[in-house]
Amino acid sequence: MTERPPRPYRMQRRAEAQGETRARILRATIALHDAQGVAATTFADIAARAGVGAATVLRHFPDVGSLVAACGEHVGAEMRPPRAEDAASVFAGLGSAEARIGRLVAELGAFYARGAARLQAARNDRHRIAELDGFLRMVEAGIAAMIAEALADERPDAGTVAVIAALTDFGVWARMRDAGTGAWERVMPAVIAVAGQRG
Repeated sequence: MTERPPRPYRMQRRAEAQGETRARILRATIALHDAQGVAATTFADIAARAGVGAATVLRHFPDVGSLVAACGEHVGAEMRPPRAEDAASVFAGLGSAEARIGRLVAELGAFYARGAARLQAARNDRHRIAELDGFLRMVEAGIAAMIAEALADERPDAGTVAVIAALTDFGVWARMRDAGTGAWERVMPAVIAVAGQRG
């Protein structure tokens, strides 16, 4: 007697159940990463939070890197980091250097505000988890492209872009935010303009 192949609706239900389990694992992982950091989160923590066995987590995500990369897709959609390929469109229609620098400051400030806690967590653990380092390198490349585009009239060299990237770094934004003075919006345009002119 030959065995019948699984019926399509059973296969579909199984695929849906696996998809829901995967989504539950990702939600649990993101919540734990937000609460305790990426490197400090264990597979046992994730399994307990998701209500599944550790083997189930490993079946969906065989290592930390694959889990962090999958979380990164969801988190990236929320954070909307600057991307190098979008730099030109961010400044489209802005003619003056002042307007372009103002847009740069606003875009970076908005990004940092959207992703503050997760950016800090990624920075804390980037040397431990290659996928976090890769994400931050992508963010840094996007910021550098935006700086170069904002200052296109000045034709900044790589050194000037690097200096302005350091001056507009997330850590600087966070210190200004914590000071509670609105200094980012008030001070940064002048800082960038001067740095762009003098290199």
